[in-house]
Amino acid sequence: MFKGQVAIVTGAGGGLGREHALALAARGAKVVVNDLGGARDGSGASQSAAEAVVAEILAAGGEAIASAASVTDFQAVSQMVAETVAKWGRVDILVNNAGILRDKSFAKMELDDFRLVVDVHLMGAVNCTKAVWDIMRDQNYGRIVMTTSSSGLFGNFGQSNYGAAKMALVGLMQTLSIEGAKNDIRVNCLAPTAHTRMTEDLGLPLEALAPALVTPGLLHLVSPDAPTRCILAAGAGGFERAYITLTQGDFITGLDAAEQVAARFDKISDRSGEIVPEMGAAQGMIELTKAQSAQG
Repeated sequence: MFKGQVAIVTGAGGGLGREHALALAARGAKVVVNDLGGARDGSGASQSAAEAVVAEILAAGGEAIASAASVTDFQAVSQMVAETVAKWGRVDILVNNAGILRDKSFAKMELDDFRLVVDVHLMGAVNCTKAVWDIMRDQNYGRIVMTTSSSGLFGNFGQSNYGAAKMALVGLMQTLSIEGAKNDIRVNCLAPTAHTRMTEDLGLPLEALAPALVTPGLLHLVSPDAPTRCILAAGAGGFERAYITLTQGDFITGLDAAEQVAARFDKISDRSGEIVPEMGAAQGMIELTKAQSAQG
């Protein structure tokens, strides 16, 4: 339950964001329903989508307000957060869900389309997170979710812009979870598979990929008992975790080091004994340990 908590959900005018907002409100949260109201490619704007979801929440007895602030506009986002604090006194949860698609193969993609997708997904999440970060630090509590994607984690044809932005959100999550730990700010990633307007051209079975089947995972990631630094995959009732791991590798020096890397690449790639590093410095520590061992 989220009674007394305040949540901001971006891209909440439909699809996954709408389900997240409705579920949080049903469990007692006061919800800011943010949605620019544009088309799937990011063009246009209207507050009607956000207002429609707010009307649903109010009709069910919940509390919510609408915002059409663009996540790419830091001043507009900051104003949204300021109005939220003025009305409800705090921000406990931020769900970075807003996104657009401009799919094309990399050879055919215009750089403006690459930049815009990165701006919405990555910088939009950065803007919203920056706007609430000090509030969460001051209250020693916060739950933040970045919406990543299997397209970023594993790749997908025609989505170099989208995939790059989605993997960048994982890197953002990794560092913010470390920096936020002392103030109980837990930061996670959700990688959803759901039928929304973002996936309507993929021919996926609608009933099996309902956005509502993803939202239970989101609710855990923003709960008081949430993990941190988790990449949770969810869709069609299935829930999995993705990890970024590091193998134990091998120690190679000398004039023929390049040739030895090629010859011993299977050993370098051997996943037995691989780890999930606590932070980036783990790579250097593993490498230095191998070097020290080689020196006896």
